[in-house]
Amino acid sequence: MRLFILKLMLAVSMLLSPIAASAEDSKPGLFVNLTTDDTWAAAKAIMFAHEKSLKNGHKTAIWMNVRAVYLADKKRPSHIHGLMAEKGASIQDMLSAFMADGGVVIMCKACSAAAGLTEGDYIDGVQMGNFPLVESWLFDPNVKTLSWLDFLLKRKRAALPPFFCLA
Repeated sequence: MRLFILKLMLAVSMLLSPIAASAEDSKPGLFVNLTTDDTWAAAKAIMFAHEKSLKNGHKTAIWMNVRAVYLADKKRPSHIHGLMAEKGASIQDMLSAFMADGGVVIMCKACSAAAGLTEGDYIDGVQMGNFPLVESWLFDPNVKTLSWLDFLLKRKRAALPPFFCLA
């Protein structure tokens, strides 16, 4: 009888394992569109992508474009803002930790070229974007897109509706 119960428990666990695995895989992913080189706003975006999305089981990518491409340039040290000052972590440190935990950092190839940067200028682990890579995230029906905005804050903040939140 014990052998029968053990076999039954093994069979049930084998049947339920794919269901549990597919439930974990079904969590939506996050594609963070980061356009600013403002280190305070960027630190908030990277921290959100890492701590709130990736560490909670969501596949997560940060798409760095426009001026954000400068943030991963290993020749340019970044300011350490209040968010990470206690840890002494720079933007590059935050991006490296994000990638070490399985996050994906993608650079806009056209923006990189416009900034005079190549893949060799970036910290280790950064991927140079191409359409198939970006498309695989941006048009995946199981991935949400979050654009981290930081534009003309001093001049435009007063004109924004009260529900509009900027970094």
